[in-house]
Amino acid sequence: MTEKFIMAGTTALHVCDSEAGERCVVLLHGYLESLLVWEEFVPLLYKRVRVVTLDLPGHGISEVRGDVHTMEFLADTVADGMRALGIERFTAVGHSMGGYVALALLERHPEMLEGIVLLSSTPNADTPEKAENRRREITLVRAGKKDALARVAPAAGFAPENRQRMKDAVEDLAEQVFITEDEGIVALLNGMIERPDRNDLLRKSPVAQLFILGRKDGYIPAEAAEKLAAAHPQAQVVWLENSGHMGFLEEPEACAQALLEFVERAQ
Repeated sequence: MTEKFIMAGTTALHVCDSEAGERCVVLLHGYLESLLVWEEFVPLLYKRVRVVTLDLPGHGISEVRGDVHTMEFLADTVADGMRALGIERFTAVGHSMGGYVALALLERHPEMLEGIVLLSSTPNADTPEKAENRRREITLVRAGKKDALARVAPAAGFAPENRQRMKDAVEDLAEQVFITEDEGIVALLNGMIERPDRNDLLRKSPVAQLFILGRKDGYIPAEAAEKLAAAHPQAQVVWLENSGHMGFLEEPEACAQALLEFVERAQ
């Protein structure tokens, strides 16, 4: 993987690019993550497809651009970044918040997408309760108490029975929280609160779609995930039976296989 900074429009973007492969997969990380989260997953993919990972603006070491990073701004930045790399078409794989960015890409740059994969993600807007939780997090971060997020959020992403086995991954994720700029966290929380419902967009889109869902996800409980799958008969659905919200870390081989099979069919 070649690591570099590129200009995506007017935003400096930190990317890693395997540079080889006829088809391309762009991995979009979730909230409180960075491109580092994909480090062990990428080797399961890059022999068969070109893989690009990046730090979404506000996380990792990409730029923070203002108080609100809308999903649309992030999508435009990803699209500009791919054009800067000479990539005209790709499959967008969005984990959690990255899925919201992938959906905004589908709305604004559908001609660039060969497929869209929502990995432990949803096209729903925030419920009032969820939006209120995000506002509480903003208050916490602005009060200089980001360490409270680092203590709770990383472990909560894993199925309870996987937490001990994945403790190194939990520690890595906690470290990513600490190195994320407070302003970036706030900008992305504000952007997630603002995002619209994109269920209709998905249903009407001709772009190939895959949901990869964890059966033991604490953020998208199985009952809600089943409803989501039922509401989108046009999408392929793959269940990771022993995963929480971090299926690409908890069951990496099964996740990679589902993704590669989808990419090869979506062409």
